[in-house]
Amino acid sequence: MHTSGPMTMWWVPTTATVTTLPRAALANQLRGEDRVTVCVFGDGAMQRSTFPEAINMGAIWNLPVIYVCENNQYQQWIPQSRMTKVTSVRDMAPSYGIPGESVDGQDVVAATKGIAEAFPDRIRETPISEAAIVGVAVGAALAGMRPVAEIMYVDFVTCAMDEVVNQAAKMRYMTGGQASVPMVLRLPCGLSRYTAAQHSYALESWFMHVPGLHVVVPSTPCDAKGLFRTAVREPDPVLFLEYKRLYSMEGAVPEYVEPIPLGVGEVKREGEDVTVVAVGPMVNKALEAGILLEDEGIDIEVVDPRSLSPLDVDILAESARKTGRAVVCAEDALMAGCTAEIACAMMERCFSNLSAPVRRLAALDVPMPFSPPWRTRSSPASISWL
Repeated sequence: MHTSGPMTMWWVPTTATVTTLPRAALANQLRGEDRVTVCVFGDGAMQRSTFPEAINMGAIWNLPVIYVCENNQYQQWIPQSRMTKVTSVRDMAPSYGIPGESVDGQDVVAATKGIAEAFPDRIRETPISEAAIVGVAVGAALAGMRPVAEIMYVDFVTCAMDEVVNQAAKMRYMTGGQASVPMVLRLPCGLSRYTAAQHSYALESWFMHVPGLHVVVPSTPCDAKGLFRTAVREPDPVLFLEYKRLYSMEGAVPEYVEPIPLGVGEVKREGEDVTVVAVGPMVNKALEAGILLEDEGIDIEVVDPRSLSPLDVDILAESARKTGRAVVCAEDALMAGCTAEIACAMMERCFSNLSAPVRRLAALDVPMPFSPPWRTRSSPASISWL
């Protein structure tokens, strides 16, 4: 997926391939070049709302395009038969005025098991249409339900920004408190193996800036359970950011975990020399660094905010006053990231108590590379703390 050769007009595929490549065909047509554009995509991309618009435009302009759908019949997780009443992708072509042909495939079907089968009325599979997913959740919340929606990668919440920012976040304010949106939006985020630029974002700082949204970032399995219990009870929308690298993390999780209030951080390690405020997966890195730094005679205190909006500035300032030094670390970008807001809040509260400026550790200001060596250099999770 992450290969390309612009000199030979081979472009790296993305979820927007269907909308961008026909424009390349337009350029070829206008130049009078004897070229045909081949647009290869999966059946999941067909569920994007922009798909019919792009296909229709290509058809009415008679663009020289061949659309090749690699139909594995399960999008990313969900069987095609549950997402459309059309039995064959080929049958969609005539509605756009273009011919369609089928090439024999392997008929691979993925079945949803477990919780979806146990609660068929409560677990709803969806097309890959982020705006529709969030829009339905907002509507259900306004009607008195408490929906939990998931966008498979936080990168694609950008396709639902109107629903998140202009609808969910503002509804309580726009109705004078008469309506609210008690919705949880699960957003897997951050690095995982070979997910590269379009599946590795950490966007918590975007949503910290939006009044009306709560932003939660757990760092342990137990905290995730406690914070989630709170999130589903909140009267306003909660963005629950789940760092993918923590999915394999193991930890003690009692059957009953008390709900953890939003806006209440926790000291994960007590120390005297420097405060390390760590977000999400950086908490574990900070704890590891604490063990290593003991040999250097440095005693660090690790504080986990757990929620970024609301932010527990009191616990951060109290720790910084005690140690006199502070470092803030997170996996999102350094420029205007969550580390900037946290550092600013701490310095506003306890500037006169600090022996040195607050330092920040975050990702480099570049899209996350696919190349493992470059990914290692770009990620704060891989940068030496020492």
